[in-house]
Amino acid sequence: MIKPEPSPFLGFCTDDRTPLDIAEEGHMDHLIRSAIRLGAPVAHVYRAATWSAARGFRLYDRGLVAPGHRADLVLLDDLEDCAVNRVIRNGRIVGPHSFDGRPAVTPVGLDSVKLEPVAQEDFAVPAGGSVQSVIGLEPGKILTEHRRIEVPVVGGRMVADPSRDLLKICVFARHGSNRNIGRGFVQGFGLTEGALASSVGHDSHNICVVGASDADMRVAVNRLIELQGGFVAVRNGQVVGELALPLAGLMSLEPFEVVEAKLRSLRAAVRVMGCPLAEPFLQLAFLPLPVIPHLKITDRGMVDVDRFELIAA
Repeated sequence: MIKPEPSPFLGFCTDDRTPLDIAEEGHMDHLIRSAIRLGAPVAHVYRAATWSAARGFRLYDRGLVAPGHRADLVLLDDLEDCAVNRVIRNGRIVGPHSFDGRPAVTPVGLDSVKLEPVAQEDFAVPAGGSVQSVIGLEPGKILTEHRRIEVPVVGGRMVADPSRDLLKICVFARHGSNRNIGRGFVQGFGLTEGALASSVGHDSHNICVVGASDADMRVAVNRLIELQGGFVAVRNGQVVGELALPLAGLMSLEPFEVVEAKLRSLRAAVRVMGCPLAEPFLQLAFLPLPVIPHLKITDRGMVDVDRFELIAA
């Protein structure tokens, strides 16, 4: 795509890039490096990243080093590796001093989690047929498989089976308009124990929880309610990692460095629980998105995306 002819009409963008991604790989600089490494012409990569993107957003006063344009510049040590030496904004070098005295923005979207504390009974899945629709996770992808798997039944209820990487997944409506709960099963998280819960769940952003036991799932969801959103990992009834996202249940009020440290701690805790995924909470966030094939789950239940129908509980 990035060639002389189309490059004036192309720009880079990112979506769902976590603070850890940015800390470890970079942001736009990572996209530039990746495109060059894949063979795109260097000059046209940089045009797409600067002038073309500015033109696309009608920001005609930037994107070029030219008279009358804003002096927003990135100085590089290496062009192909996009090795940034320094950044200049409005003609001034950007450094820690650039943020001195910067006014704090009053948080909005607080207290967005309207869900009342949940009970263990809320996670119960009555026994149905022996074979059930199960979400098959694809590591690093938002596409899922629609698997048909036999789910074990104990005491008249379907339960998780971590030995087969078969976990329970639930979605709780959190915005206060209803008390919906979607219940189902998923393979691919690799958890041998515990539970993960998140208030980031595209595009409705309800509370999503996956786990090997109902007890740990309950603890995870209730802790998430206390935090008013975020990520939580629970093992043996104890919270072993968390990151609060109280702004609409989606954003932190802490500085980048604090968020990065907490995400690293959370990642380590999830590894101990057996999950091999690079970004387990990001993968969890896409499971309630019922427009991406093939099988998803919302607060209304399991969704066959290919048929665009709810699967009868």
